[in-house]
Amino acid sequence: MGKITGFLEFDRQEQKYQLAADRIRHFREFTLPLDEHDLTKQAARCMDCGIPFCHGPTGCPVHNQIPDWNDLVFQSDWEKAARNLHSTNNFPEFTGRVCPAPCEEACTLNLENQPVAIKTIEQAIADRAWNMGWVKPEPAETRTGKRVAIVGSGPAGMAAAQQLARVGHDVHVFEREPKAGGLLRYGIPDFKMEKRHIDRRVKQMEAEGVVFHYNQNIGVTKSVEELKAEFDAVMFCGGAEDPRNPQLPNQDLEGVHYAMPYLVQSNRRVAAEPMPGNGEPPIVAAGKNVVVIGGGDTASDCVGTAFRQGALSVTQLDIRPRPPEREDKLSVWPYWPTKMRTSSSQAEGAEREFQAATLRLEANKKGRVTGVVCARVDEKRQPIPGTEFVLPADLVFMAIGFAGSVQKGLLEQSGVAMTKRGNIEANDQDYRTSDPKVWAAGDMRRGQSLIVWAIREGRQAARAIDEHLMGATILPR
Repeated sequence: MGKITGFLEFDRQEQKYQLAADRIRHFREFTLPLDEHDLTKQAARCMDCGIPFCHGPTGCPVHNQIPDWNDLVFQSDWEKAARNLHSTNNFPEFTGRVCPAPCEEACTLNLENQPVAIKTIEQAIADRAWNMGWVKPEPAETRTGKRVAIVGSGPAGMAAAQQLARVGHDVHVFEREPKAGGLLRYGIPDFKMEKRHIDRRVKQMEAEGVVFHYNQNIGVTKSVEELKAEFDAVMFCGGAEDPRNPQLPNQDLEGVHYAMPYLVQSNRRVAAEPMPGNGEPPIVAAGKNVVVIGGGDTASDCVGTAFRQGALSVTQLDIRPRPPEREDKLSVWPYWPTKMRTSSSQAEGAEREFQAATLRLEANKKGRVTGVVCARVDEKRQPIPGTEFVLPADLVFMAIGFAGSVQKGLLEQSGVAMTKRGNIEANDQDYRTSDPKVWAAGDMRRGQSLIVWAIREGRQAARAIDEHLMGATILPR
């Protein structure tokens, strides 16, 4: 490495945030990037640790060569660092913004709670690559004559489409929504990732030959059989969108919603997109007491969105016990630990209730929610008698995860085998389904997961399809 003692000389430093009082006034990204001098010092902290767990299976699903591009940043060879980063990750500007960074948890320096600021450096490399014009279309020199259809334009579908187009296949992406991106666009709020990052990747991919078909709901507007007849291979990347139903008493009250319709509406509103004419009422948190049921990333996105819309208060309910401030390194590292984490949205003023189960919802005479009745739970997550309490609520969001892919339409029509969890049955070697002409990757196969896992699966499935169509492949796994 460029500076073997860097981790001894420089303290960990991450990019900072705008003050909460300022950032809740807008939906733009609010990170304050480090300057080049500080980034060089942070890259210097990546020591020659022997076994870099950061880019093994415990750290980075796409196997980013983290020590290598950290060393290149230390040497100020940013262009080579960008080439290295893009060799394993099609969209590092996405993961540099919204990945929870399991690589940092797996960093050797995390044994001392001072891991290398990998995510900060990754975003800096990706942003500089775009700003310097190093990211260009890479169209194939020759065409194979093979046609591939990809259903869904989330991170898995986009990664697969780009890989397949670059080896000369005629790739067509079918997207149900008016624009590409899937939950990257319609689920993740702009304050975490502005949608211009998706738009410029779409332009790059179009220049590489990828054709996007919007407002195409396969299984509804176009049949699966038609798709299979027109293409040599079909890949399903539709995500895991079916929300887990908590089956709460009175959850059909006015003012009670699943998280995703709320986030999708907000993202459409911020992007000035027209709302679909499905009769869904506007969901806005302005002037309301908001309760979010769930402790994950989607719940946190609801919290940040509600504050930006002008909520009076936001309370987040988590049935899990309050985790420890620090994990036991010797029993957990280099794996992802359970420890107290506070997201930027939670830090904007949310009240957090741990070991809290939702018993039922209360309403006024007009059938509108007015409160959430909760109770503390024991280690088996059973309510403890006598611990009930009521939270005032004008708006309640249920964000407790997803039960799998939506069955109606695409999956019902395709007839592919499904797992007990409601995901498409396909292994992680060739990603092939029970239909020999259909492959599957991302959340639709894996279940709800991280964007970085979706990119990995999209890349690997693209390799499997290319190998099937051509008999051999140069695409990496």
